[in-house]
Amino acid sequence: MAATTKKNRTPKEVKVFGAASFLNDFGSDMVYPIWPLFVVSLGADMRILGLIDGLGEALVSISQGVSGYLSDKWRKRKVFIWTGYLMGAISRIGYALSKTWHPLVPFKVLDRAGKMRGAPRDAIIADASTDENRGSNFGILRALDNLGAVFGILTTLVLVNFLPFSKIFFLAAIPSLLAVALVYVKISDRPTANIHKGVSTKNLSYNFKIFLIASAIFALASFSYSFFIVYANTNAGFAKTFVPLLYLLFTVFAGLSSIPAGKLADKFGRKRLMQAAFLLFAVTCFGFVYASSKIIAALMFIVYGLHKGVLETVQKAYAAELAPENFRASSLGLFQMVVGLITLPSSFIAGLLWETVSPHSAFMFSASLAIIAAAVLMCCTHKRVK
Repeated sequence: MAATTKKNRTPKEVKVFGAASFLNDFGSDMVYPIWPLFVVSLGADMRILGLIDGLGEALVSISQGVSGYLSDKWRKRKVFIWTGYLMGAISRIGYALSKTWHPLVPFKVLDRAGKMRGAPRDAIIADASTDENRGSNFGILRALDNLGAVFGILTTLVLVNFLPFSKIFFLAAIPSLLAVALVYVKISDRPTANIHKGVSTKNLSYNFKIFLIASAIFALASFSYSFFIVYANTNAGFAKTFVPLLYLLFTVFAGLSSIPAGKLADKFGRKRLMQAAFLLFAVTCFGFVYASSKIIAALMFIVYGLHKGVLETVQKAYAAELAPENFRASSLGLFQMVVGLITLPSSFIAGLLWETVSPHSAFMFSASLAIIAAAVLMCCTHKRVK
């Protein structure tokens, strides 16, 4: 009876983290739709934009790897979560004060280092879940993430007509400060005596290693969303004031697909849904290559949103499923570290191909890698590791 109750109810941790994620994404997505245009307006080209975004994603990996390890070692998770939200708020104030692209680098580093909250938070959610509802719980989190993003984008759509980018960035810090307070007050650490202090590759199963390899290949393909935004503005002919609507379209479909993706993953298996996510990204890239109208370009933002909603829901749930329970946060941190470090050259390579060959070459390169990643994942036998 107790197991049934746990299966059917949404844990308190999911509700609190969902609300905090809603607030934080409200603030962060006031920034994201105008971020690429802001960076370019400060004198950066696509290589610099790709390097800054790629560096940011690499820092995500390092911060999550370190926080995952330390949260297991110290048996403390809450501190990494509220501190991460605080870093995001401070970074947006830094963006607002920047007059050239150079100061954006350390503030981007701080912003993405704030993602150290991810592995400890995901470990708490995984621990509060069962095998039957883990995908759904992660889907709820992603749906609230994306709902906050929708409100953030809509806010920017209104404000961009009246305020400069810098003032919008100042305002974007406020929701994340509220998220800090929510987590600090409502979440308590519940140390587990059996947590393993550390992780090494010898502890990882064959399935987790295959999953890690496939995820790494896809990470090399998965360049920053900034490239699609800039392409829509410079190549597809969308006006600067209209570009946030495309990002909104992407975010809405990412949000709408999150909960269904989690439920489908629980029913049919995470591996199949992850493969679908990889292939949806390939379709997005091919679509931009052959886009002959604004309508097709807009449709590709929808497909990109479906990809994001499926991937970010299923990938974490699948990683948690394959990771041994006694060092789950460390394993999730290792996964984030590997993926994030490889994402750094991904955006830089895309920017290099964009500037030296053509935007289409960047899209074709990434689409090919996404297909390879989906093929590699077929080798995973999808058996849970205890």
